[in-house]
Amino acid sequence: MAQTDLDPCAIARRSVQIMATGSFADFEEVVHPAARNREDVDEPPASRGRGPAAFYATALWLRGAYSDLAWEEHDVVQDGDLVVIHVTMSGRHTGEFVSYGPDGRPAQAFPATGRRFATTQSHWLRIADGKVIEHWANRDDLGTAMQLGWTPPSPLYLARMIIATRRAKHGAGGAAASSAQVGK
Repeated sequence: MAQTDLDPCAIARRSVQIMATGSFADFEEVVHPAARNREDVDEPPASRGRGPAAFYATALWLRGAYSDLAWEEHDVVQDGDLVVIHVTMSGRHTGEFVSYGPDGRPAQAFPATGRRFATTQSHWLRIADGKVIEHWANRDDLGTAMQLGWTPPSPLYLARMIIATRRAKHGAGGAAASSAQVGK
């Protein structure tokens, strides 16, 4: 069945589910080439573009930090070209999670805790031409941070965060310098 034959709710559902395990080809099937993720402001530079590649970069970023990722669907509502999905995102923090600043550089890094989390989210998706063209979300980031031990951090975890943040910033600076050298 062609993607355009699916109803908007099915497209929106699939776009959330492929975040956990979907391939780039899956994202190409569901995400419009001009799609915009309004949540990309805290995400890596590769996630800040448009289209399937940017959405796939977000998925890879999440998968790098969390194993056993899943989105349990609770409710789906459609109004015209807008679909809202209420879900619980869950997983285990097994990799370093890095948030990014407006300049695209690492802002804060959270070393793996091994802890599990499950928090609710609402994803808002606009559908055009049978694909997701716009996404934004309301998430319980504080609940996630508390379950993972990010806040309030123990003194030991705070020290690990400082080290991880320095490492992420140093790595990003090295990557930027390498990119500058390639351009010469």
